[in-house]
Amino acid sequence: MMRFKVQDICVPALGFGTWRLRDQVCIDSVTLALETGYRHIDTAQAYGNEAEIGTALAKSHVPRADIFLTTKVDMPNVGEATLASSVTESLRKLQTPYVDLLLIHWPVKEVPFAEQMRALEAVQKAGQARLIGVSNFTVAQLREVRDNLGVKIANNQVEYHPYLSQKPVLDFVREHEMFLTAYCPLARGKVNESAALTEIAARYHKNPGQVTLRWLLQQGNVAAIPKAATPKHIEDNFNISDFTLSDDDMKTIHGLARSDGRMISPDWAPLWDKAA
Repeated sequence: MMRFKVQDICVPALGFGTWRLRDQVCIDSVTLALETGYRHIDTAQAYGNEAEIGTALAKSHVPRADIFLTTKVDMPNVGEATLASSVTESLRKLQTPYVDLLLIHWPVKEVPFAEQMRALEAVQKAGQARLIGVSNFTVAQLREVRDNLGVKIANNQVEYHPYLSQKPVLDFVREHEMFLTAYCPLARGKVNESAALTEIAARYHKNPGQVTLRWLLQQGNVAAIPKAATPKHIEDNFNISDFTLSDDDMKTIHGLARSDGRMISPDWAPLWDKAA
């Protein structure tokens, strides 16, 4: 399994995403993911499945110390009066005394970033989060938090797949000893429709999704959290460590990015960075 270190903490590069997984399907999927070998599990308060994930973690034979667990603070909870108590509730549901990475899920303009970061740092100082970070932040917002406020965030989780360049964000995280987590890494299955990815995949005896995940992880300072609910997809997504893409193939996949490639942009999203 590919891993890298950030702030002296080991991060498994391939994670298991759980957005929209609920109830027994969520428990069964996370359980199978852990049995398959995944050691990075991603959730969020907004997903409404932290309790199910806690159940899967509690019944797993995998030691908690071997699992890299991420959750995210929902938008209504980012203020100093609510963040800590919301995290305590998340930990109760997850049946763990800490998460490995705690993120602000979306930038909330109504609450000063300084206040949000103070609350986030307090949770980290209390030992309830090993690493802290953000999600869906632009480079300007990252610069405000990391450079202007001096907060040592470790991660920015953003949409990232072959159709969407994230070069500005990648450049920033690499300059600041951070990492990027790619959500929606398979572009909601759209990678399977790409002739270029299909052709590359055939040469490696893989499928387009496996090639895409390998492309992400091969970049360095990038983790990916594909969601899957069927045993075949869970296993296929995990089986990407037995091949290496050539430089030409990496360049070809980078070339698939387009200006309209973003798939997730709700009303509350920030003004996204333009690809460099």
